[in-house]
Amino acid sequence: MAIQEKESPSSSSSRAAASNAGGNSRSRSKNGGDAFYLAKTVLRGSAIIQAVRGRFRSPFSYDIVFGKETSIELVKIDEYGIAHNISEQSVFGTIKDIAVLPWKERSQDRNLEVTTKDMLLVISDSGKLSFLSFSNEMNRFFSMAHVQLSDPGNSRNQVGRMLAVHTTGSFVAASAYEDQLAIFSLSRSISGDIIDKKILCPAEKDARLKAKSGFTDICGTIWSMCFISKECCQHNQAPKPLLAILLNRSGSFYRNELLLLEWNTEEQTIHVLYQLEEAWPLAYNVVEVPQSHGFALLFRAGDIVLMDFRNVSNPSYVYKTTLNFSSLEDSKYNNSTRIPDIMDEEGMYSVAASALLELGEINKSDDPMSVDDCRSVQAHSNYVCSWSWEAGLTKNPRIILGVDSGDIYAMELCFEPDAISVNLSDSLYKGLPSNALVWLESGMVAAIFDMADGAVLKLEDGFLQHRSSIQNIAPIFDMCVANSLEEKDERIFACSGLGSEGSLRVIRNGISVENLLKTDPSYQGVAGTWTVKMNVSDAYHSFLVISFVEQTRVLSVGVSFRDVTEAVGFHSDVCTLACGTVSDGVLVQIHQFGVRICLPISNVHSEGIPLSCPTTTEWNPNNMTISLGAVGHGVIVVGTSNPCFLYILGVKSSSSYNYDILQMHCVKLQNELSCISIPQLQLEQNKILMDSVAKRRGSGNLLGVFFVIGTHKPSVEVLSFTLDKGIQVHAVGTTPLTNNEGTSVGGCVPQDVRFVVVDRVYILSGLRNGMLLRFEWPNSLPFFSADELCQHDSAASLRSASLAYKHPKIFMARGKNEEENPVGLQLIACRRIGITPVFLVPLSDSLDADMIALSDRPWLLKTARHSLSYTSISFQPSIYVTPVCSLECPTGILFVADNSLHLVEMFSSKRLNVQTFHLGGTPRNVLYHDESKSLLVMRTELHGSCSSDICFVSPSSGMVLSSFKFRPGETGKCMELLKAGNKQVLVVGTSLSTGPAIMPSGEAESTKGRLLVLCLDKKQNMPVTFEEIPTGDEIRHGETSSWNLRLSYETEWPGMVVSVCQYLHQYFLASVGNAFYVCSFPSDNSQKVKRLAIGRTRFAITTLTAHSFRIAVGDCRDGILFYSYNEESRKLNEEIYCDPFQRLVAGCLLMDADTAFVSDRKGSIVVLSSAKHSEENASPERNLSPTASYYLGEISMSMVKGALIPTDNLLLEPDAAGSLKSRRCTVASTLLGSVIAFVQMTKEEYELLEQVQAKLVKDKLTSPILGNDHNEFRRRECPPGAPKMLDGDMLSQFLELTSTQQEAVINTPSSDKLTSKPLKPLTANRVVQILERVHHALS
Repeated sequence: MAIQEKESPSSSSSRAAASNAGGNSRSRSKNGGDAFYLAKTVLRGSAIIQAVRGRFRSPFSYDIVFGKETSIELVKIDEYGIAHNISEQSVFGTIKDIAVLPWKERSQDRNLEVTTKDMLLVISDSGKLSFLSFSNEMNRFFSMAHVQLSDPGNSRNQVGRMLAVHTTGSFVAASAYEDQLAIFSLSRSISGDIIDKKILCPAEKDARLKAKSGFTDICGTIWSMCFISKECCQHNQAPKPLLAILLNRSGSFYRNELLLLEWNTEEQTIHVLYQLEEAWPLAYNVVEVPQSHGFALLFRAGDIVLMDFRNVSNPSYVYKTTLNFSSLEDSKYNNSTRIPDIMDEEGMYSVAASALLELGEINKSDDPMSVDDCRSVQAHSNYVCSWSWEAGLTKNPRIILGVDSGDIYAMELCFEPDAISVNLSDSLYKGLPSNALVWLESGMVAAIFDMADGAVLKLEDGFLQHRSSIQNIAPIFDMCVANSLEEKDERIFACSGLGSEGSLRVIRNGISVENLLKTDPSYQGVAGTWTVKMNVSDAYHSFLVISFVEQTRVLSVGVSFRDVTEAVGFHSDVCTLACGTVSDGVLVQIHQFGVRICLPISNVHSEGIPLSCPTTTEWNPNNMTISLGAVGHGVIVVGTSNPCFLYILGVKSSSSYNYDILQMHCVKLQNELSCISIPQLQLEQNKILMDSVAKRRGSGNLLGVFFVIGTHKPSVEVLSFTLDKGIQVHAVGTTPLTNNEGTSVGGCVPQDVRFVVVDRVYILSGLRNGMLLRFEWPNSLPFFSADELCQHDSAASLRSASLAYKHPKIFMARGKNEEENPVGLQLIACRRIGITPVFLVPLSDSLDADMIALSDRPWLLKTARHSLSYTSISFQPSIYVTPVCSLECPTGILFVADNSLHLVEMFSSKRLNVQTFHLGGTPRNVLYHDESKSLLVMRTELHGSCSSDICFVSPSSGMVLSSFKFRPGETGKCMELLKAGNKQVLVVGTSLSTGPAIMPSGEAESTKGRLLVLCLDKKQNMPVTFEEIPTGDEIRHGETSSWNLRLSYETEWPGMVVSVCQYLHQYFLASVGNAFYVCSFPSDNSQKVKRLAIGRTRFAITTLTAHSFRIAVGDCRDGILFYSYNEESRKLNEEIYCDPFQRLVAGCLLMDADTAFVSDRKGSIVVLSSAKHSEENASPERNLSPTASYYLGEISMSMVKGALIPTDNLLLEPDAAGSLKSRRCTVASTLLGSVIAFVQMTKEEYELLEQVQAKLVKDKLTSPILGNDHNEFRRRECPPGAPKMLDGDMLSQFLELTSTQQEAVINTPSSDKLTSKPLKPLTANRVVQILERVHHALS
């Protein structure tokens, strides 16, 4: 992982002394001008901008799609209200709006896989309208079609900002920010052109539209729009869709016009049927009432109006209801709120308690559109900012409304033959204003908030209850990385949120786990672990079997683990090789000397035998040693070595509580076995497999067993056993691999092998050299069906229910004589996940269960994914693992690590592996204090007399241990840990003024601030009081502080002190306005600060950083400026190097004395270098060279320096041994909540991956799904001519492809020449090797 580099003051001082000898001698990087980087997202942004619901995975699923500006996420919410991540992917563009297209309602296409699901419409900065469909096989969205609307970019007057979809899915409207919109009619098939007709409005720039009273235009900002559905027209009539828009004319912010447009699809004309200029109050949104055929809601300031558009030439107001109802108690959270008399247990409204205002009762004017009495409108009225209709079609539609006050209301519209009523509830929930609401089935409501965690609310029993949070760590203002050399798990501490929602987030990579139990380190020499059920069909495990080198222990599974070895009947003085349940109540232990059947007694299990001791039966091979074995339902398979035999054993009841072991078959093997796996099939599933074998081999339906073996050949083989045919080989896959040099890779013997059935059947194998392989049968269909095999497996049955094929063709052979020609398995994917043997442990007995792949570290392997898809588990390296399912812990996992047993619970579908510590204010800066092992956090916007402070926070519990409070009205701006002699101090900059620090012109405002020096004192045997902040996570209440902050020095400065940083060993830098100072502690006394020199820029300084002798200053207009300080003359040299382009700097990090990593407020990253220039001859203008650039599309405010540490030596080729050294790396966080790593690459790696990236952006499986020109997008806002960084998110898709698909990408001819120099030939193995190294290190 990228870990923070911390330079010791002594080393910094020695470099400084050497560099300042003579005043002009400077050390310089020899290759500073050559910068090759790969940008890889470690954590995608969590700021949710849009949220829509639909049936994207299947006609039976109800999913949510979150639009997050640069990525999309597919989420499901379970019956407990927990949001689970299904898929998340980068879009390589910027999303403007998303909408759901109900394609299944109208499609006539034969491709049922696509047309039975909803499609996702996305409009983006690509200038295209994209039609996306979700692929279950690839677990991601793919583009079905693109429609060009405008030029790429973010132009205000080109179509590309907002979407509206007709309820039938027949029409789509897209608007620009202002002055223009477009309407499309869609065809009924996606096989051809998805767009049937289209029209722009207006057709030409500044053109006018025909209206009832003459001509008009739509010049202005389009705030909202929706289609108004009409009664079904006759078949011989062309449809004429109606579109209602709210238009804000230029210069009239407090007045919006309502226009009703009609598109005559035959004449290709648009007419304005109705135009209303509202005088009061301001309208924000217009929303169609579903299934009403002509009604719409107008959300205005303070009220909601129901409008009737059935008579398009004379629309009218029907009802108006205000939002000034009794509000809930104004508190931070009110998770359970009574809905008084509004909603009963079934969720229906009570008309008697409804709050409605009929038009006839409030206004007797003859004008049907005169509904307002300006005297009744209150100032600062609430308005609806989010809404969602109830899922499903109902006679009386219901909508849930979010108001800008944070209240949530529910409203029902009752359409009777002779009357219409609107029933509005009191406030159901009081929280933050929501920017999106999604009403799901089962009464669940997902509420999305800005700069805070969202919420899943449950409407039941008359209450609106908070079920869970939808985590959002945006915006990230600052971050620090814990020292991974001392911590078992590496953590990023991020300052997140604003005001009362401010929190400290602890970010870990991989899948999160919760530690439930840890034993003493007394489990040395563990050789294996298994969990065993008492009965085959039990839901929970009964026993935990732990095998040691020379003994075996059996523990009961429950509230506590207790030793029950004797009561179960297992041999305790042997090493167990395998165990399991062969039949209900009958357990099997396989050890090197034989096989034992055990019937546990009732003292250890309620269904045990009613005897005082267990009954056992033994079977032993003839003077041979068993090397391995496996237990299935009704069958036992064991293998011996020297000589190599394979035995098939069965069990038979001979009398009450007694079983015999039957040797059913024995065969001598050519190759020694390395592993055996028996799929835990139900009887019906096993019969289907054996029937399929019998049909293809020309024999009758015979009882048998199906299993998979690994051999020392090395190979993976699929076998079956029947009584008449014995053992038959049906498929063989060879595992020898070669490297880039063409030589064989050692250690390719299978360590573990598993049989998987999802929408197809395949084999997984873990090798002893750390490789993971996937084999499939050849000639498989693209969506291979195994639904007959899965119909008794609930999870797999749901996935395969809609597939058309009926018979699993897993035994198909190419030869004429199928009996003599087993199928040659095809190697689909090969990955290295470590250097130690790979164990595959399914999380359940289901054939489609996900697995833990255990090698150097644990990985979660998603079996339903295309190719091989695995994610690191946030847990330490372990030697063994087994799932533990009990009533108290249904999803437990037991790891063996550090001679201890660790019982954890894994949250594989948790959206973010993030822990939250609420701090009660906005955290602005965070530092990790090594000596106290705690965090220093600067908070602002606190409640009370003191609005800002600095506090010690426990990194494990989030408890505020002690704090230093600023003056009332004073706000902390920056802080840095520095050295004053041998003592560490905290230097703090504050602001004593309110308002902004920078004028619109870029000059600094006239303000005041303070510079403080705080000493960090360790308390000696003193009682400690601390502030406890509720976190929602486990808090260690016994934790106390032994450190506090003491004021040592203070002084007022003529401006806000916005930046402080260490310089050399004995100095520090501080900036105020457009000036920065070189300061020191005279005689290493922290009670005094002396300003030694001053430097000035033209505009206000935003960032200040230093490395060795170099000072880098970033301002809000001129970009980055390089300075240096002459210790002899005590003067700053004039700006030595200057940014060649103007930029508003957001963050800057000096990698060395010549290289600066710079982020700006437009979302781009650039690496600037001075290595190509000589300081003596440097021109004062435009002489920093941009050596690399990358457009993020997100603003990065914080960057830390790190190093990429390789996880193992074997991930590299022998000729790349030099690459084993740590790579320079920069980790950046953004305001959208992303964390991105910029990894330094060698020139050879860069050129190789550059070729692959150029091929991936054009491949249909990996190209940008929004239709962006990838090269144009990543170079946006970047200096012309600057080399671009590689896109790690694009390249990581290469690892998701199968081996065949990877070769197809590699062999794609290049469309343009990337370099004039001849390049080495591309090989898929080499590309995978490089990408895996980055992937593993960042995991």
